[in-house]
Amino acid sequence: MIEWLIGLIRVSSIVRALQNRNYRIYISGNAISLVGSWMQRLAIGWLTWQLTESGAWLGLMAFADLFPSIILGPIGGAIADRQPRLRILQIATVLRLLQATTLTALTAAGLITVEWLLLLTLATGFVAAFNQPARLALIPSLVRPEDIPSAIAVNSVVFNLARFVGPAIGGFVIVSAGIAPTFAINTVTYVIFLLFLFRIKITEDHGKNRSGDSILRSIAEGLVFAARHPGIAPLLLLMVTSFVLARPFVELLPGFADDVFGGGAALLAVFTATVGLGAVAGGILMAELPSRLGLVNTILVSTAVSAIALLVFAAVDSVEVAIPALALVGFTMVAYGVGSLTLLQANVPSEMRGRLLSLYGLIFRGGPSIGAIGLGGASEYLGLQLPVGIAATVVLIGVIITFFRRREILYGMEK
Repeated sequence: MIEWLIGLIRVSSIVRALQNRNYRIYISGNAISLVGSWMQRLAIGWLTWQLTESGAWLGLMAFADLFPSIILGPIGGAIADRQPRLRILQIATVLRLLQATTLTALTAAGLITVEWLLLLTLATGFVAAFNQPARLALIPSLVRPEDIPSAIAVNSVVFNLARFVGPAIGGFVIVSAGIAPTFAINTVTYVIFLLFLFRIKITEDHGKNRSGDSILRSIAEGLVFAARHPGIAPLLLLMVTSFVLARPFVELLPGFADDVFGGGAALLAVFTATVGLGAVAGGILMAELPSRLGLVNTILVSTAVSAIALLVFAAVDSVEVAIPALALVGFTMVAYGVGSLTLLQANVPSEMRGRLLSLYGLIFRGGPSIGAIGLGGASEYLGLQLPVGIAATVVLIGVIITFFRRREILYGMEK
């Protein structure tokens, strides 16, 4: 047990990325912004529940945040292969700053309604969908080629550490000061991130796809490449299954915290932070698994364990059992997410990186939007626990099917 803990905190393999000046600046500003974003996400979920007490509205709010990736994600990926990715990120941060400022003002003035909340969440979703492919594809321009896997692991650790810290701070601010101050803090973090972005100096951060091909043709090329790749295609299909059916439980946590477990905003913060803490540990673990064989096996095992842990969470009404189950879900979600992203980065040509990573982003953000509105709607008739339990079971079946294609996946990654 002691040796396992020592291995868990051994971070030498992920610190390499921080030796790159541009990446160090980027990840420092992004870490601050992510804390604010998770505070705002917690506050939006709790405000939605306060205004409606409806699982369907929680699902619809998640849909508004995540679904735009399905529409704009591929377009954003094609543009990221043509235009400076840092500039795209800067513009997106300005737009998100304006949204957070508007949300703060409406809430502080007592003018916020669930309809306004939905509209502003939708606006953020469109910006994030346009921005995510550029953000993911920018990383190789910020680090040395040999440090790309380390940078991906650091990204995951920072993202999920913010998932732990953000809700913890957000829950405290909501309880002690209210929702409007939570939104205001997020506004400030966007200003800070923008200042950090303007300190980054790189000579070239766009893809090599500078041809006169249309955006639609560029998107089609990326889709054909992914569909025909013997290793990438089945892993993307497993990701679709998991992110559509299992991942949306996060958006339903406000309902679980209040309706199933009888808690309030404080318990919601504990639940969300628990998922984040487990995910931080998962990100550190992934830095220790550089081989493709290790990654493929980890993706399959972690997806199966995630589904089983989610089944446990959906089946109990004991907080003492729910919390470790959520920690395990967070741990394994990151394991298969980072593993899939690392394999994509390693098997995608640089001139097509934006488009292929837009598919990852589409699944990562768009999948949960579809699942959240479906599970949220089903919860109106079946309660919250049964739909989540059924979804986790289907994911487990998907893992079993993919396992029998494991040799095909490994062969495809070696080509």
